[in-house]
Amino acid sequence: MRKYFLWAICSLLIVFSIAFISWSPASSDKRLNDVKVASTSKHTASLSELYSQYVTDIYNTAQLQLTGMDALVFQKAITGYINLKTAHKLPENSNVITVVDFNKSSREKRMWIIDVAAKKLLLNTWVSHGQGSGDDMATAFSNTEHSHQSSLGFYVTDDVYVGKHGRSLRLNGMDAGFNSNARQRAIVVHAADYVSQASINQLGRLGRSHGCPAVSPEVCATVINTIKGQNMLYITGNDSRYASKYLNENIAENFLFATASTQNVAKVL
Repeated sequence: MRKYFLWAICSLLIVFSIAFISWSPASSDKRLNDVKVASTSKHTASLSELYSQYVTDIYNTAQLQLTGMDALVFQKAITGYINLKTAHKLPENSNVITVVDFNKSSREKRMWIIDVAAKKLLLNTWVSHGQGSGDDMATAFSNTEHSHQSSLGFYVTDDVYVGKHGRSLRLNGMDAGFNSNARQRAIVVHAADYVSQASINQLGRLGRSHGCPAVSPEVCATVINTIKGQNMLYITGNDSRYASKYLNENIAENFLFATASTQNVAKVL
């Protein structure tokens, strides 16, 4: 019995010694690092959630869901808008964004002009796509001259001029390989008679341009006057090839809330 007791004590001492020897500052550091990683992950998740709430607030306040605007498309537009600001492609006082969704039929009003700071929809209207992009639905996109196709991506509006389509607005394409030839191709916002309910009634769709986002003559002056002078225009469509450096949500999240830590978010943008 005594022999068994001594054996048990020795076993416990050995186990304790192994446990003590196996402990090291490194294992303690690992636990601290685990805590730091968890904290960082929580912080990242928190930024993501706050950013999503910010976008959703504008979307809901402007009642964009009632106009058929896709919430994910709107989030991408806001992400690009903030990325363009951080890249100094937009001036600080730029608060108006324009979104064109070529995932939708030409019979739908698929252009939205939104005041982000005021969280207000300014205009929802028809917009044409290029002849080479498709009939009612735009399914093909190009950055190539004479393709007569629409180009996807982020644009910054520029100056107004009077050309063959009357008063028109030049656009600068921001996405290399996707819309960077906009100036060379003379891709502009202009009025066109074929963008109307009459065209839809006659053709079953809008008429088509040579790649320009043409709008109705009735609203063209309002569109140009509202978005001219370095504001963002975003055109999206169904093309798996499209990618943009301006769709970086991490940049958007960090910029928005780093700045908003000392200011009201509505005043930041």
